[in-house]
Amino acid sequence: METIETEFNEEKASDRVNEDAKRIAIISYITVIGLVIAFVMNNEKKHSYAHYHIRQSIGLCLTGFALAIVGVIPIIGWLINIVGIFFLFYMWVIALVNAISGKENPAPLLGRKYEEWFKTI
Repeated sequence: METIETEFNEEKASDRVNEDAKRIAIISYITVIGLVIAFVMNNEKKHSYAHYHIRQSIGLCLTGFALAIVGVIPIIGWLINIVGIFFLFYMWVIALVNAISGKENPAPLLGRKYEEWFKTI
């Protein structure tokens, strides 16, 4: 009987850790301010799951900033910006759904590059 209770308590403890990591991962996708908050929250606990999604969120934010810079260029920049924003929104939604569902899947299109570029963060 004790082993069943011990296993149950261990499962609850691991769920709590996963829920903390999941919460931090979700917060990281809520604007740049959420990214900073998630980075600070994860600085103490060091959840690898949250760290993964923080890196993906950094990539999405930097992609958004790059699109904003390209959007300054007349005509061609505007077109690239409009199309890029739709792709960025798509990547953000998929990455957020992955964080909510507990998956460590990269964001579509550029997610693998984000893993490569930000592996030292």
